[in-house]
Amino acid sequence: MKKILAIAVLGFGMLFGLNPQTASVEKLTAIKGVGEVKAKAIVAYRKKHKLKTKEDLMQVKGIGDVIAQNILKDVMNGEKSSKPSKKSATKKMTKAKKSAKDSKKDVKEKATKAKKETKKSAKDKKDSMKKKAKDLKKKMKDTKKKKDKKAA
Repeated sequence: MKKILAIAVLGFGMLFGLNPQTASVEKLTAIKGVGEVKAKAIVAYRKKHKLKTKEDLMQVKGIGDVIAQNILKDVMNGEKSSKPSKKSATKKMTKAKKSAKDSKKDVKEKATKAKKETKKSAKDKKDSMKKKAKDLKKKMKDTKKKKDKKAA
């Protein structure tokens, strides 16, 4: 009975994709939830044990129910659950649009700030010129008064 089950699993794997017993580290890392460390742990585990069921996969350190399910689904069906779904693509687009809006807003704020600084700078220059003119007028009056005193 075990031989028939093993042959069925291997045959099914060959028809539809990879076999968890023979999948490479690279192909295992393409599965959602499986990184290089977990893939290497699977490869090391399968050298000593056969991987036929989800429970067998769950014996590997770091592999839980969900990841075991992903591995069996992806490896046996040749699918990649790591492909972005339409929802995640929509989320990425929304984030990109928000980021673009934020960038545009930042640029507008910087432009407004620069305008204000330019206006302030121009006003400061104008005030400075007025003060200089006022000081010069006062100096001229003082000089004229001194001349008038000397003349008298």
